[in-house]
Amino acid sequence: MPTPLEPKTIAIVGGGPAGALAAAMLAKGGRQVLLFDEKLAWEKPCGGGITHKALTGWPFLAAASVQRNWVRECELVGPSGRAVSFRLQQPIAIFSRLTLNGLLLERAHRAGAQVFRDRIVRIDRSPDGWRLRSNGPSCDADYVIIAAGARNSFRKQFSTPFAPEDLMVTAGYFIPGQSKVMQIQFLNDIHGYIWIFPRLDHFSAGICGKMHVNSTAELRKLLEQVLEKLGLDFADGQFYSHILPSLRSETFSEAPIQGEGWAFIGDAAGFVDPITGEGLYYAMRSAELLSRAILEGEVEKYCEVLRRDFLPELELAAKMSERFYRGTWMGESVLERTIQFTAGSASFRLLMSDLFAGIQGYLDLRRRLYRTLPSMLAESLATALSLPTVRRQSQTYPAEIALLPDDSKFLEVHGAAIHPRS
Repeated sequence: MPTPLEPKTIAIVGGGPAGALAAAMLAKGGRQVLLFDEKLAWEKPCGGGITHKALTGWPFLAAASVQRNWVRECELVGPSGRAVSFRLQQPIAIFSRLTLNGLLLERAHRAGAQVFRDRIVRIDRSPDGWRLRSNGPSCDADYVIIAAGARNSFRKQFSTPFAPEDLMVTAGYFIPGQSKVMQIQFLNDIHGYIWIFPRLDHFSAGICGKMHVNSTAELRKLLEQVLEKLGLDFADGQFYSHILPSLRSETFSEAPIQGEGWAFIGDAAGFVDPITGEGLYYAMRSAELLSRAILEGEVEKYCEVLRRDFLPELELAAKMSERFYRGTWMGESVLERTIQFTAGSASFRLLMSDLFAGIQGYLDLRRRLYRTLPSMLAESLATALSLPTVRRQSQTYPAEIALLPDDSKFLEVHGAAIHPRS
């Protein structure tokens, strides 16, 4: 049981994956947990993909008797239209957010957390901790965990509000249909991408871009143009839009995520990969780390633990993101080179599969690229010399084939670089 100096009653504002997992762990650990969310389980705008890394970290996600779609095929499309399909070594489980959030909230409830469908509108200091005011009765707590998303109303009170440069706009549709292929398409002049994730009985099709560059209307128009080309009928689909954190490296290091009697987790803390927009793993991991710190009587070490865990990865991703979307690699855009090497090199396909699985991080990515570069170059050259050019004509994709450079070009290996030449 808690010592007198440890928080006994913990209020969690936000019932998404981060808040719900924290509630379950803390309640199981003997704390009185009050979880507040105005919607509880709902169909949040999100792809819903759970990586192998997350499934390994929380095995109940794979074992639970709920609906999800297991996907092993991925298609990447570059800005030029070059495309490659490849098989993932580890499958991704794609949940609807209604199902995922419901599963996690039920676990919190079974663990003993009190779950309220209510909105917290104000948080004030009290002599013994905090007074939380909602649309219903007020309550008191020793500790407050904010897990209410990137645009929650309490950031200004506890930390620094995110600037438009730290946020991504998303727009998309839920479209009826079924598939076993996950699709990601990159576009020119968009710091983001289009995704088409096949859930069990519908697609989550969306687009993301930086808030200070693209409006929701602009992104929606681009998405609809691509969906029309793919033959996906979105006319009767449910439209959605949402805001995601996509922090700059300085924001990670400067914006407080913890103070006396409070802490942020998940999207509220900005814990989303600035390159991929993947946040479910980091939401649950931050909840886990904070909960352990509280239960071990070392809540003040939460930030230190984050620094030893995933925060350096996210900070590096923030520094890399601009180069990934707008930079060049070996004489061509990073995006197009990524498509090309995925098409031509088995070594690079394995690397991409590990990135999707969450097995390959950013901190040692450069080392792995240098180590496998000779194989990548040799495999890509062999592929270019032995296979004809394949162009993407329709929405029918082969299981494992690639779009190679134009017929008028060939690959020349020179030193450590590949140069297209006409």
